[in-house]
Amino acid sequence: MSADLPLSVLRALAEASRHEDNNRLEEAARLFAQVAAAHPERHDVMHQAGVVAAKRGCFPEAAAYVERAVAAAPEVSRYRRTLGELYRRLTRLDEALAQARLAVGFDREDAEAPYNLALVHYDRLEIDEAIEALRRALELAPGHAGAHFELAECLLLRGQYEEGWREFDWRFRLPGARRPVPPGTAPGWDGRVIQGPLLIMADQGFGDVIQFARYLPLAAERCSQLLVIGGAAVRPFLESQSGVALCVDRWDALPPFAAHAVLSDLPILFGTTLETIPAPIPYLHAARDRAADWRAKLDARMDPGLKRVGLVWSGRVGLGGDLGRTLPFDALAPLGAVEGLALVSLQVGPARESIAGYAGAAPLIDLGAEISDFYDTMAILDGLDHLVSVDTGVAHLGGAMGKPVSILLRYAPDWRWGLGRSESPWYPTARLHRQAAPGDWTAPIQTVAAHLV
Repeated sequence: MSADLPLSVLRALAEASRHEDNNRLEEAARLFAQVAAAHPERHDVMHQAGVVAAKRGCFPEAAAYVERAVAAAPEVSRYRRTLGELYRRLTRLDEALAQARLAVGFDREDAEAPYNLALVHYDRLEIDEAIEALRRALELAPGHAGAHFELAECLLLRGQYEEGWREFDWRFRLPGARRPVPPGTAPGWDGRVIQGPLLIMADQGFGDVIQFARYLPLAAERCSQLLVIGGAAVRPFLESQSGVALCVDRWDALPPFAAHAVLSDLPILFGTTLETIPAPIPYLHAARDRAADWRAKLDARMDPGLKRVGLVWSGRVGLGGDLGRTLPFDALAPLGAVEGLALVSLQVGPARESIAGYAGAAPLIDLGAEISDFYDTMAILDGLDHLVSVDTGVAHLGGAMGKPVSILLRYAPDWRWGLGRSESPWYPTARLHRQAAPGDWTAPIQTVAAHLV
């Protein structure tokens, strides 16, 4: 911010920046808005007001600010790429592409410009173009962790696992991320047979832990004793795997170990390709007693002649990768019109509230408030005939349990679901239903409804 502004304004901007740095975004937004209103000619202030609005999740407001900055300074590459990213967040992908291309043209030495362009291409499922842009970003900035990780996403999505896994390692170098390191001096494991105990550390999200838990029996074959550590929430996926000698959720509960690895590295260490994915389905099972209890509860609440279909339509609130994968509950209305179904909601969290307006013909049982943990979720799934879920942990859970699963995928899905295919080599009992256009859930839900008839 230049010194041609009054001292009081400079102080306000400095204070706003301090608030932003300390994540006090409401205070920062208020001050930036005040200065932007008083000095509309200051495109730098306008841009920063937009950045703060975006951090608050107010993307339409953010876009309005940055549009004004672009109008005042149309050849500033940084403003163009910010606006392109905001349009991407708003699923205005044609406009996002135009802004991202302009940003690249205005500054051909800025690695962030082709990186942002690649994000737009990915969301448009233009994967070849995304890879080309990412390789350009890495020419300009070889250590750009975000570009490396997005390249991994693109390559894995295309099934190019060998190079994709190499790039996947950059996930631990993203801002705010770090590779888990246990206490002590034991080395990292390289996948070879060792004589002593091996520690595997569960990392990443629920879906990743479920997906990669299948590797634990293979790891157990290459050590004298397999130890696993993970949060209490993911223990149901870890402790039951063949060969796991001990599963804990505290470092001080671990005995000595000879080597360690993170769970999400196991596909890399085992040299996984599309043809060698371990798929011993099912590899997760509900506790017998708890499953019987939940089955009795369901029997008491619905007609035994109905097909029991579980529903999950929202991922975890605040999860970075949730962009575009949650759908409004009302979009599932076609399922409520299918004869012979009983719908069972496994949805937890704030999204449960949308059930209140349900008016479908099929009975709907809401179990969300009664689910305490994944042991409950697994037990409920055990008593269902089918699961319909967005791309979230419960979808992985159903697939790992060998249940028939219909997974609703956004137009540009996560890497693990591949391109175009309706089946998954990771979960053979799952059927993939993809958006035909970004943000449009009509087609995949109609295909699910037809599949359930």
